[in-house]
Formats: sequence, C-alpha cells, structure tokens
Amino acid sequence: MNQAITEIDIVIRLCLGFVAGGIIGFERSSRRQVAGLRTHILIAVGATCLMMLSIWLPQHLNGGDPGRIAAQVVSGMGFLGAGAIIRLGNDIKGLTTAASLWLAAAIGMTIGAGMYIAALTAEVLALVALVLLNQVERKIFPDIHNKLLEVHYNHCEEPNTNSALEIFKKYGVKHHSLNVLSGQDGKKTKVRFLISVLDTVDICKLANALESCGDIDSVEIKEKF
Repeated sequence: MNQAITEIDIVIRLCLGFVAGGIIGFERSSRRQVAGLRTHILIAVGATCLMMLSIWLPQHLNGGDPGRIAAQVVSGMGFLGAGAIIRLGNDIKGLTTAASLWLAAAIGMTIGAGMYIAALTAEVLALVALVLLNQVERKIFPDIHNKLLEVHYNHCEEPNTNSALEIFKKYGVKHHSLNVLSGQDGKKTKVRFLISVLDTVDICKLANALESCGDIDSVEIKEKF
C-alpha cells in the first residue's frame, strides 16, 4: 500500500507546484501572452492539489480509483487551453500558450504524485522548448506577416511602380496585389500594396529605401489581419 501523504508532503508539493507554474508563466508573461504568470501558477498548484486528493481519497475511504480525478484534470485543461487560442485573420495565436497551460497542469500532477525527478525533467525540457528553441526556430523559420503598404507618389496620375517592385525583390518581400488611387485636385497619387514580410526584414530600412526613390513622397506601413 502506498505511504500516506503527510502534512509536510502537502506543503512541499504545493510549493513546488507554485514554483514550477511560476517559471513557465514568467516566460509566457515576458512575451505578453494572454495566459501568464498567475494563470500558470494557479493551474499548476490546482493540479498538484487535485493529484494529491486523488491519492488521498482511496487511502482514507478504503477504495476508489485514484486515476479518476487526474483524468478529469487532463480533459478539463482542453477547455481552458482553448481560451488562450486567438484567431487573427489567417493567423492563429496562442497555441504555444495553450500547450504550456496543459504542460503546467501535467507537471503539477506529477509533483502531486511525488515524482519530483520527472517533474523537474519536464520543467527543464519545457524551458528549453520555450526559450532556446524559440530563438532557433525564428532564425530557421522566420514568421511571415501580412502588411498593407501605402506609397504616396508626387502628383503623378500614372505612377511607375517598377522601382517599388524592384525594392521588394531586393528585400525578399512578396507582393500579392496593388491598388492605385489617383490623386485629384493636386492631391498625391496613392498606391496600396498588400505584401508579405519576413520577421528578418528591417521595416524601417524598407521604408527608407522606398522613400529614396525620386517620385515617391512618403510611405506608410500598416498591419494587415
């Protein structure tokens, strides 16, 4: 029969759950995610508490399945994690945060079961994935952002967009469409480009390169969702 959980065990496991959730939550808060420090702490501590409860009940009630509460925690985390996922146009944000919430619950349950080495290993691997691999992934597979670029030409009804397209090609920017709004009554002609830009592209340098063209007066870049 498993050894009964003492009061000292309860305090130690809850404190370790607090620390484990806080470490992952701190990393998420540093990236301004919807679920941050407090959320991860509450989930980890709650999962630790429920795991200890699932162990304690069969020991003191002479029977019962110790895995039932743990199974409900796993399924319940699916609903909570879904709340961290946000869809912005064609982009989906929050999948990593949803996974970190699920992992925080798993680590809390592992601590609650007294498997400290397994919990520590999972915590270290989580930090490697969230911190180190994030930097590697961004360098090898940079994110692509859709932006709306508005180029104002100097009083020309039929602007020459070839110079802008050449600059796009130089910076590795892909353009999907363009829309020409001809100026009237002395107003400047505006051309709107829908472009895809990699994270590695310096937006300021791109804008300066466009403005250096003789027939371009100003450039405005907006996020496109």
